[in-house]
Amino acid sequence: MLTKDYVNEVKTNGNSALAKAIEGLKNTSSLSYFLENLGFLPNDFDGSVLLPFISHESSNVRFWVVKNLGKLGDIKYIEPLSKIVKEDTDSMVRREAVSSLGRMRSAKNIQTLLSLLTDPDPKILAQAIRGLLVFKGNTAVDTQLKQLANHPNEFIQQVIQKEYFPKKIKSSHLPHAQTYDYLKNVVVNGDVREILQAVPDDSIHLTFTSPPYYNARDYSVYPSYKAYLHFLADVFEKVHRVTKEGRFFVLNTSPIIIPRVSRQHSSKRYPIPFDIHPLLTEMGWEFIDDIVWLKPEASVKNRNAGFLQHRKPLAYKPNPVTEYLMVYRKKSDKLIDWNIREYEWKIVKESKILGNYETSNVWRIDPTFAKNHSAVFPVELCNRVITFYSFRGDVVLDPFAGSGTVGIAANALERHFFLTEKDEKYFQVIETNLGNKSLFSKNEPRFVTLNEFTLLTKI
Repeated sequence: MLTKDYVNEVKTNGNSALAKAIEGLKNTSSLSYFLENLGFLPNDFDGSVLLPFISHESSNVRFWVVKNLGKLGDIKYIEPLSKIVKEDTDSMVRREAVSSLGRMRSAKNIQTLLSLLTDPDPKILAQAIRGLLVFKGNTAVDTQLKQLANHPNEFIQQVIQKEYFPKKIKSSHLPHAQTYDYLKNVVVNGDVREILQAVPDDSIHLTFTSPPYYNARDYSVYPSYKAYLHFLADVFEKVHRVTKEGRFFVLNTSPIIIPRVSRQHSSKRYPIPFDIHPLLTEMGWEFIDDIVWLKPEASVKNRNAGFLQHRKPLAYKPNPVTEYLMVYRKKSDKLIDWNIREYEWKIVKESKILGNYETSNVWRIDPTFAKNHSAVFPVELCNRVITFYSFRGDVVLDPFAGSGTVGIAANALERHFFLTEKDEKYFQVIETNLGNKSLFSKNEPRFVTLNEFTLLTKI
């Protein structure tokens, strides 16, 4: 029986045993399995035993032959691998061959890799660029790679931009892990757009918010849907400015239904998440993930009653039991690891997510209802977002604070909150919910007007 243990045993017995074993494999599936499980190859491995199969009729066999030859990094396989790149009909096999050539780091491969810069397959092109960047500084390589700055593929543009035309980012006035004390555990009553004007660049670690839904509540009335989107874009562009490099913005929203005015008119459903998304990416937010908040069907308004009775086609209306948590990151050439390294190891260790956690992008969380607010964040939703996307001691912003649940969760998780709320009634609710100073070991909460906050920023 063909097993991984058998493959390893054959491999350790030398090249002759390996060649004999491969010759004895009579069907394609067995050969594929054997090649796939070769694993680490010893320095004296003779790849010539694989060459007879480099033109095998099975693309899977060819793929694993190429991958194993690539592990060897031996320039004597440049010719057969180059031939595969030029002639093979399977894109995955070609991509692996290009990757194998790149891993050799041999100048003998430069011309072959340069010839692939016009390949129509972006993944082939990306692998070729990866191999050529080893020779960055070579005039011919640099000249041709720079010409890809305007390539139609956005991923290729991004790589070349980072390597040859990096954007100059104004160095922050603060260390990445730090921010101003006047932003810690502060709630400001006023228009968020005016409040954020007083907040310095690069001072917020995480934003988590749920904006008012378009004309669905008394506190969210706008003259038009276009005006509503323009308002959100204005707010989130300001959020982008105050967010630290490479940090996260999590937006909770969902499509909204505006009821019909009479039976002679239809209701209107507005796809808020999908309409706001392109505006966010244009202003410099990079889309990372979509998380679906799944609520019990019993907790949502029933739209299905009529259809349940008549069952007529075209009239089906499902009950909306989901909302979106759209996860964005402020664009940066720096990787996540850079953000993490900016913190002391003690903080990183204390901020780790322990125990069980949701591994999928579907979060099953019951909604929360309150007498003093019609759209309340569940604390569990806030807990997950804050623990997954911030460190202990960070400042978490909610520009539409509502009843202040983000602040409650942030404080419990040893983060600081910075909340803004325009409605005086809800500002007072937040003060009630967060006004117990005994809950704070330091940075006691402050509840201020816009003018008072502006004065704080100048102290």
